[in-house]
Amino acid sequence: MTVVRRAATLLVAALLLLAGAAQAHATGYRYWSFWDRSGGRWTYATQGPSTTRPEDGDVQGFRFAVSEDSADATRPRGTADFATLCARTPAKQGTKRVALVIDFGTPADAPPGEKPPPVRTACARVDPDATSAEALAAIAKPLRYDTNALLCAISGYPHQGCGEQVAAGGKAPAKHDKAAEKDKAAEKDSGGPSLGLPVGAGVIAVLAGAAVWQARRRRNA
Repeated sequence: MTVVRRAATLLVAALLLLAGAAQAHATGYRYWSFWDRSGGRWTYATQGPSTTRPEDGDVQGFRFAVSEDSADATRPRGTADFATLCARTPAKQGTKRVALVIDFGTPADAPPGEKPPPVRTACARVDPDATSAEALAAIAKPLRYDTNALLCAISGYPHQGCGEQVAAGGKAPAKHDKAAEKDKAAEKDSGGPSLGLPVGAGVIAVLAGAAVWQARRRRNA
């Protein structure tokens, strides 16, 4: 019974360690995410707005929120389709129309001292080869970018900050860490999972194995 209790204690300790690691890793970033709408559903865009070239009739969205990664990102609110959003913008030869939903987020995700504007929709009429960034600039200036071409603000919101790290369990910005931001960007590009879960699972496996080995040793003694 003592061996079983020790094994159980080791497993509980491992689970607590894993939970602590997951909590420590639950750090988000306050930023504008970019979305495509198709079939009545928002999907996280596979490219950035500066390289995406939407077609006439596309619906795209931007959402400001605190998110851990692309899988955790908050979708834009609203269900309007292209016909509704561009009803008052007739087609014109030599141009294309792109419907845009700009969701400035909630007060909980806003930087300290700032208040998000209401959700905005618009229909941008742009050149046929225009990017999503150019369509956005046509209807939502001023835009603000950082030195790495990361979209920081739409229509001047937020007034400051750009993709800053936010501490787990709260909205206060954590210490600025360029290396962490680069790692996060690489994780988004690759779609790779966090290492926290595999490492924690490995710890559990090692401790469980040690408990079993100890139990066998006691029986064979």
